[in-house]
Amino acid sequence: MSKNAYFPNVSGISYEGPQSDNPLAFKYYDANRRIAGKTVKEHLRFAVCYWHSFCANGSDPFGSGTLNHPWEAASNPLDRAKRRLDAAFEFFGKLGAPYYCFHDRDLAPEGETVKESEANLRTLVSLAKEQQKATGVKLLWGTANLFSHPRYMNGAATNPDFRVVAHAAAQVHAALEATVELGGSCFVFWGGREGYSTLLNTDMKRELDNFGKFLGLARDYGRKIGFQGDFLIEPKPMEPSKHQYDFDAATTIGFLRHYGLDQDFKLNIEANHATLANHTFAHELQTAADAGLLGSIDANRGDSQNGWDTDQFPTNIYDAVESLLVILGNGGFKHGGINFDAKVRRNSIDLDDLFIGHIGAMDTFAYGLEVAVALIESSAIAKVRSERYRSFAQGAGLDFTRGSLNLTQLRDYAADLPAIKAESGKQELLENIVNQYLFRGGKG
Repeated sequence: MSKNAYFPNVSGISYEGPQSDNPLAFKYYDANRRIAGKTVKEHLRFAVCYWHSFCANGSDPFGSGTLNHPWEAASNPLDRAKRRLDAAFEFFGKLGAPYYCFHDRDLAPEGETVKESEANLRTLVSLAKEQQKATGVKLLWGTANLFSHPRYMNGAATNPDFRVVAHAAAQVHAALEATVELGGSCFVFWGGREGYSTLLNTDMKRELDNFGKFLGLARDYGRKIGFQGDFLIEPKPMEPSKHQYDFDAATTIGFLRHYGLDQDFKLNIEANHATLANHTFAHELQTAADAGLLGSIDANRGDSQNGWDTDQFPTNIYDAVESLLVILGNGGFKHGGINFDAKVRRNSIDLDDLFIGHIGAMDTFAYGLEVAVALIESSAIAKVRSERYRSFAQGAGLDFTRGSLNLTQLRDYAADLPAIKAESGKQELLENIVNQYLFRGGKG
């Protein structure tokens, strides 16, 4: 295949600046611009997801696919996978994305047996390695699809049938090897069916214990074969299961600590999953960061009128600023990055639409980065927040923080206090400060 085989109308996406009206150009994502000690590219570490971008066909529960991708034309599954790989790397190169992410079954088709599936994956990994070397595009993370096949209808690691658990282990075994071979920085577990529909037929303690054992075995094998990055858990409350064990960040953190996995595992936080858990994206990020377990993010958005996972491209600047304030405050990404777990809409059927969706998302986070950096450097928000908690920085409040007061001493302190005068939380002021920086393009 030639370099222009699948996207002949796009030569490459370049930065043209905010005044450009070209839909196939970046307005704010200037990859090599330096800000806060790094290039924009280094800060954001953008990744394209393989599944939505190259495997999804626009189908939904009410209709068949609408996206007729030219790389799906081959009748042989392995040939289709090879064409898909060519299309993906052509897209990565023309978009200028430095990373990508995949499930094992995105990259290579499942065979009739475990050995055949492993052979298919090795074939595609070998070709992907050549493509990575030729283009410079890297693998951010890999994972195993432990939810699509009917065998996983009752879960994978938490399945009540040990044979299915073993089959899931075989998939993770091969996917870990593929991730290491391709130099992936992280390995993700999304427990889409690790949960239950009714407790009437569920031994929840056994399933959670098995899940903990399974993840520990995966960690041990990964470290054995040289994987040095982060293992990641991606929280989601429900869908497809009624109740999933990795419900939200706080639940997942408790699970990891209970099973002694928190030294090797971190969290991959997805915006749309936060919405489904009735949290904000920033809340989930902050919860993970405060626990020292923020690893990577899936950037997308949901629809406030739909209670399901719509996986739309992120275009909300305010959400991008809030998320980046947490990420930058946590020291930025080490092994993780910003994976666009997003798909074009069912009626966005032009190949150019895939570029346009990513361009808008990358511009959103690039602009959000400027604003977040400016807010941090000005301390405009930090000053207000620090003032609000000033009573813990001195006197008895500092003693309490240090753990040197008992309950009786706290009571005696309270007994001697004059009437307490309430102080404003200044929420409107802080929201206006964020808007001020947004309106001025990061300039306060």
